[in-house]
Amino acid sequence: MEATALHFAAVARTLGGAARARGLVVPAFRSPPRRPGASRTLRRWPGGGATVSVEVTGRPREAVVADMVEGVVVVNGVTGPDATRLRTLLWEAVLAASTASAEAA
Repeated sequence: MEATALHFAAVARTLGGAARARGLVVPAFRSPPRRPGASRTLRRWPGGGATVSVEVTGRPREAVVADMVEGVVVVNGVTGPDATRLRTLLWEAVLAASTASAEAA
């Protein structure tokens, strides 16, 4: 199933909440990337902030979520086993939010 702007926004809110709850930097998310042909870009800002830009149009939801999750990991400089744990936590948050919204519908 292809991603939509509404799906992108919901995932951004979920990832932001999950990252914030763990004391991590929450990047801004936007779409599409300014660089033509890029699926994902990252721009760092003075003061530690960052923007993760992800191409949504014509891409599967899972690919979009994977790029967003990886953006949170990279922005926070998490590596190795800690990065694997963080990816798992973020994916679980997205899946839980998706399940909750499906049950509410």
